[in-house]
Amino acid sequence: MTVFIIIGAIGLLLVVGSMLLGEFIEFGDGALSSTGLGVGAIVFGAIGIMTTANDLPTALVYGGSAVAGVAAVWLSQFAIKRLQATEDGQPLQLVGMTGVAKSDVTPQRGEVFLDAPQEIERRMAWSDALIPEGTRIVVVAQEGSRVKVTPGDSATTA
Repeated sequence: MTVFIIIGAIGLLLVVGSMLLGEFIEFGDGALSSTGLGVGAIVFGAIGIMTTANDLPTALVYGGSAVAGVAAVWLSQFAIKRLQATEDGQPLQLVGMTGVAKSDVTPQRGEVFLDAPQEIERRMAWSDALIPEGTRIVVVAQEGSRVKVTPGDSATTA
């Protein structure tokens, strides 16, 4: 049973490491990754512990654990590939977009709502000078999801 606990713990470390560091093990252009190996090791260990605890024959314990582990690797890699295929491409370039200040925008902080149809949430923003809430704005720079804005025109929105 100790072998299954150790292999399951290694699998858990692989999965947690992949979540924190990204895929740090990758073979065959993503055909096998640290996440997939971790999931397989966790399943191998769990099935091995369960079958050992039920006093099943050793061949069945190791064989069943191996089959389940390989199936878990295959299924997890399949799921990972499907999820990677749905990732967005390049981040949206926001420079030049207009919107409205939803709070006072200062050099330290503020919130804006941009007019683009894909912008459904407020964005964190900053500016060189105070921009009062309700003022129309234009994005002049972008750092990650935050935007630097300036007043757009004299029209304001309440």
